[in-house]
Amino acid sequence: MTAGAAPPRPGPPPALALLAAAHGGPALAVGTVAGLLALRDGLRPADVAVVTAAVLTGQLTIGWGNDLRDLARDRAVGRTDKPLATGALPVGWVVRALAVTALACLVLSALVGWRGALVNVVLGAGAGHLYNLRLKATWWSWVPYASAFGTLPSVVTLAGPSPAWAPLWTTGAGAALGVGAHLLNTLPDLGDDERTGVRGLPHRIGERPSRVLAVVLLSAASLLAVLGPPGPPPVWAWAVLALVAVLVVVTTTAGGRAPFRAAVAVALLDVVLLVAAG
Repeated sequence: MTAGAAPPRPGPPPALALLAAAHGGPALAVGTVAGLLALRDGLRPADVAVVTAAVLTGQLTIGWGNDLRDLARDRAVGRTDKPLATGALPVGWVVRALAVTALACLVLSALVGWRGALVNVVLGAGAGHLYNLRLKATWWSWVPYASAFGTLPSVVTLAGPSPAWAPLWTTGAGAALGVGAHLLNTLPDLGDDERTGVRGLPHRIGERPSRVLAVVLLSAASLLAVLGPPGPPPVWAWAVLALVAVLVVVTTTAGGRAPFRAAVAVALLDVVLLVAAG
């Protein structure tokens, strides 16, 4: 090191680096939603734990697969938030973590039951890997999100004592929420993605149309979650729906970062409605 040069910045601890490379926040969020749905549906505690772990492990493999697939792109645009791209995390560690966790996902999914296993492995985790490997840079980038989020409630209902597909309104709300989340999640990286040849649906229709479409889909998810279950909606659900309407107005009229934050808030409220509905 030359005189006066700053010492290299230490990387994050290995466990945190692995979690970051797995997109740990979204993975934990989806796993938590699966667990809450299982609790709502009255599954036994052991089944709740298995369903949650099966979904979570599948989501972790998607995150690691994404960062492995995008390693060259992330380095090209200087992504300092990606431990693989900065060299803080060896590629071999991620490959081994992905392989072990994928095996755990298969075993845990089998414990859920063959119906739920097929849905979780093929339409959930499998759809995520199809996004990473092929669909991310195409018009069809939204399809894996619709598949994974739309079928998530069915992973839970198929694991119950009387296996059955989730109601159509639940599937529709989950799919709309998933595609809306895809559009919102892509917006901050549109420029970097374009420079490295990634052109999914949000890139092809543009930033403003993507935000508007996300709001429409998230609003549809809210309506389905409130009006879909049998019987009259509770008072609190109408109150949440009114808040969604206010946030929708913000997304279409405000400037700066407010529209994006309001749309994210709508997505969070949709999760609450979906978990509490029925």
